[in-house]
Amino acid sequence: MSTPTARRTLSVPAARRTLSGLAAAALGLALLAGSAGMPAQAETAPLAKSDVETIVRDYLLEHPEVIREALEELERRDMAKADEARAQTLSSVSDILFNSTRQVELGNPDGDVTLVEFFDYNCGYCKRAMADMDRLLEEDPNLRIVLKEFPVLGQGSVEAAQVAAALNHIAPAKYAEFHRELMGIQGRANRASALAAAKTVGVTEEEIRKAVADPEVNATIEEAYTLANKLGLTGTPSYVVGDEVVMGAVGYDQLAEKIKSVRDCGATSC
Repeated sequence: MSTPTARRTLSVPAARRTLSGLAAAALGLALLAGSAGMPAQAETAPLAKSDVETIVRDYLLEHPEVIREALEELERRDMAKADEARAQTLSSVSDILFNSTRQVELGNPDGDVTLVEFFDYNCGYCKRAMADMDRLLEEDPNLRIVLKEFPVLGQGSVEAAQVAAALNHIAPAKYAEFHRELMGIQGRANRASALAAAKTVGVTEEEIRKAVADPEVNATIEEAYTLANKLGLTGTPSYVVGDEVVMGAVGYDQLAEKIKSVRDCGATSC
């Protein structure tokens, strides 16, 4: 299960590569500093390896803040590249992400902002986030929510998602009620609990079992997997709003703020 996104840290190999680069930069600075006062035509003997190591070591000991600054700059650049790549991916998959015939839609189908959620019926954070989604729908009449079945927590999750996709295929008007019913169960979601939830909303086990055999059911789940892989999603819940991917159960306030930001950008250039 996903948790709110944590600050990313560098791996050991990445840190070592960075420190190697720092050492080279420090050497250059030290050599420049040492040669600043030398005559233009002066010739100097090649430095021994031990001399180079001493220069670098001394420089870094005198200016340790350089290491922190360089690591922070590397992280900033890496995150900027990742954001740019994700934005390009969002652009390339926007049609299937927001307008797939296989997805579930809640709220206003003609809403001016669409919030996409990738979820798993066995995700505790997703269960708690249901209250956030219901509140958003209640308070925002112009919001459209798209749900993507993204079962990542075992076979039971896959079975529940198959039943859900089948129910949406044959009785889409009952999906929202079914979704809330299955999200609210105690214990693990699986085929049995999903069938029970379907029965609660008036869809029989026979109807579901017949619908599950339709290739569209697995195609629905595979489509979500493909989208998630392209967007770099690794857990649930994950959201897409506007051109931003939001990972983790960030809560009502952050989701509402991001929706407002997208809406404001639609009225004025951001």
